[in-house]
Amino acid sequence: MDEHVLAGSIDDLGAGLRNETFTSRELTEASLERLETVGEELNAVVTLTRERALSEADHADRELEAGEDRGPLHGIPYGAKDLFATEGDPTTWGAEPYREQVTEEDAAVVERLSEAGAVLVGKLATIELAGGFGYDDPGAAWNGPTLNPWNREAWAGGSSSGPAAAVAAGLVGFAIGSETWGSLNTPAAFSGVSAVRPTYDRVSREGVMALSWTMDKVGPLCRSASDCETVLRAIADPETGDLDAYGGPEDRPRIAVPEGAGEDEQEGVRGNFERTLETLSGFAEVERVSLPDLPYEAMAGTIIDGEAAAAFDDLIESGEVHDLADPVHTLGSYRASTVLARDYINANRVRAIAQRELDSLLAEYDALVTPARASVASRVGESMGEFFGEFATPPVNAAANVTGLPGVTVPNGFAEDGLPTGVEFVSRAWEESSALGVACAYERRSERPQYADLLG
Repeated sequence: MDEHVLAGSIDDLGAGLRNETFTSRELTEASLERLETVGEELNAVVTLTRERALSEADHADRELEAGEDRGPLHGIPYGAKDLFATEGDPTTWGAEPYREQVTEEDAAVVERLSEAGAVLVGKLATIELAGGFGYDDPGAAWNGPTLNPWNREAWAGGSSSGPAAAVAAGLVGFAIGSETWGSLNTPAAFSGVSAVRPTYDRVSREGVMALSWTMDKVGPLCRSASDCETVLRAIADPETGDLDAYGGPEDRPRIAVPEGAGEDEQEGVRGNFERTLETLSGFAEVERVSLPDLPYEAMAGTIIDGEAAAAFDDLIESGEVHDLADPVHTLGSYRASTVLARDYINANRVRAIAQRELDSLLAEYDALVTPARASVASRVGESMGEFFGEFATPPVNAAANVTGLPGVTVPNGFAEDGLPTGVEFVSRAWEESSALGVACAYERRSERPQYADLLG
């Protein structure tokens, strides 16, 4: 099988399976081989699910040969962030105290992907406990840092590090990650792939490590926004309603740009964002807007700290929190434990105001666009606080996460040290299709990363 197939889209892989260019077993074996070699070099893989993968691939081949087609993911290998339970496999949460943790059943999203015929090939690396207590080292995990496929001196981004690197490097057809505050958006931007953060509660979190019960979201990472839409349709909880196809307005879509976006970021990020706005202006009405003036980061931080301290109460009380890889994470757990009930309650009261005001703003637009991150990825071994402290984090990600809004991150070029940058499109709650529609329209008009370049 031609190795370049592994850089293809879900549609490309599906077409190859259906026209018998290759079988699911061949595709899966190729994926497992790259996970064992390139995946190990990038430190993107925690556990290979070889026996399960080959069994699922053979089953997919038999079904496809018999004319039973489960849909676009049938027979395609994927990886799951190592926060997702998979029956009989270690689910380590990236943290030393949980290295031997084995679960007896699959997470709900893994079950849904099995029903769609997808093939689970491995558990992919994550920052310990999804970075919930704060960390300063890209290697804040029992297995160390995940390297960026475009420049191995740099970080892949967190906390969905392994999924982003694995997708970019052609180790898997797609991956599943999670976001509480930037954990899909950041690695997608840093590793040059696409990701969707669905509306809060659009995708089941059953069987996924809980960090913040009211902010955790589950979503796909892929080599295009179009692929992300395909995966999202497969994993979305049907009880949350249909993901309608985005038709767009009768005229040009309206896109909002927050005041200040594209002004204070790293030089390469600013330049790429300016070109993104030029591309968007070619098919949409682009307008500057002011975000409601609210303490989004303080809200998000207070809520995550309060809920994470409760979620990991046993870890903190037992003292095993000192076994975490990053001392900043350990200290952060004690800080989180000091959140007062009144502060947590007030943060949630302000969150309700933010939800109303942002919904009112976004009701006038098809999407809001912002740089996904203010810089390219930091270097492995370098203090993240020192590197990122130079640039203000775009406030939209905190605002969208604390209010549960969907976002789509897509690549928009390369900048310093040959590293990717990205932009994020945000829409109203339950209107992922709107943000996806704009993102896909942008994607069709922009230069895409050449993932085949990473196959050598």
